[in-house]
Amino acid sequence: MLFSASSGRKLLVLLLPLVFSVGGCAQPQEKAQEEPPAAPSISPEEHAAEIEAFRAEREANLRKPNGWLSLVGLHWLEEGANPFGSGAKNKIVFPEKAPEEAGVFLLEGETVSVSAADDSGLQVDGAALPAGELVVVRNDNAEEGPTPLTLGSLSFYAIRRGDRFGIRVKDSESEVLRNFHGLDAFPTDFAWRIEGRFEPYDPPKVIPVPNVLGTVSEEPSPGALVFEVAGTEYRLDPTGVLSEPLFVIFGDATNGKETYGAGRFLYVDPPDEQGRVVLDFNRAYNPPCIFTPYATCPLPPKGNKLPIRVEAGEKTYGEGH
Repeated sequence: MLFSASSGRKLLVLLLPLVFSVGGCAQPQEKAQEEPPAAPSISPEEHAAEIEAFRAEREANLRKPNGWLSLVGLHWLEEGANPFGSGAKNKIVFPEKAPEEAGVFLLEGETVSVSAADDSGLQVDGAALPAGELVVVRNDNAEEGPTPLTLGSLSFYAIRRGDRFGIRVKDSESEVLRNFHGLDAFPTDFAWRIEGRFEPYDPPKVIPVPNVLGTVSEEPSPGALVFEVAGTEYRLDPTGVLSEPLFVIFGDATNGKETYGAGRFLYVDPPDEQGRVVLDFNRAYNPPCIFTPYATCPLPPKGNKLPIRVEAGEKTYGEGH
C-alpha cells in the first residue's frame, strides 16, 4: 500500500504519543526525580549503641565538679551593696565553709561588681582579688559567659533573669553530687525515634515560655516539628535558630508519674534540605530543677503539652526512684 506524504505525517502524529508512553519511561523518571530520597536512618542496633553513649555522656556531665549536681545556692541581688559570706548578718549567706565575711556584691542598674574582704581568698577569673578593689563581673547572658569567682571548693557567678540579677553558687563537694546514684530511663525503643517534618513559620514567630520563677520569656521559634504517633499527628514548637540544634521543652501524659512533673527537654537537629527532622524521644532528659531547687528552669509552652504517653527517655529522679 502506498502512502502519501500527508498520510505519513498523520500516521506519525498518531504514533508519537504511543512511542513516548511505551515502558513508562518519560513520566515515571520525572516523577522519581520529584520524590525526595529516603530519609537517612540507622539500624536498631546502631541506635541502641548511640543512646547508650548519649546517656553515659549525660551522667558524666552531671558528675562534673561544676555540674548541676554541685549547685548549692541562688541569691537575688538588691540594688546597692550586698555583703556575702557565711555569717548570718550578710545579705547573701554562703555555705559554712566560706569566710564569715567574704566580700560585697554591688548592683548598680544592670552592672554587677564584686569586692573582696580582707584575707577572704576570693579569686576572680583565676586571680586573687586584692581586698577593697572593686571589679565589674559579667553575667551568664554575656557572649563570653559569666566571670568565674571562687572561694576554695565554692564557685559562683552572676546570672540575669529578665530584670533580676542573682548569684549562683556551686560546691564541688556538694552532698547532692556525692550522693548521686545515677539516672533511670525507659528502655531504649527504636519506635520512639520518629522521622517527622519541619514546617517553617514565615516570619519566625515568638512564643511565650514560662519558667519556675513565675515569669515568662519571649523566645523565637523558627517553625513547627510535625510527627505522627499511632497514626495521629502532633506538633511541637522548638526555640532557637536553624543553624543550631533546636531546643524543645515538652510535656506528656507520663509527667508527674514515671517522669518529672514539669516536663522534659529534647534537642532536635535542624531539618535537612527536604525539611525532614528526627525526633528521638529516647534522648529526652530531665531539666536541672529535678536535682536542685536553685535552678531557673523553663517550662513547656502551652502548645507543647502532648496528650499521649511518651515512654522514652529519662524517668523522674529522687527519693523512691
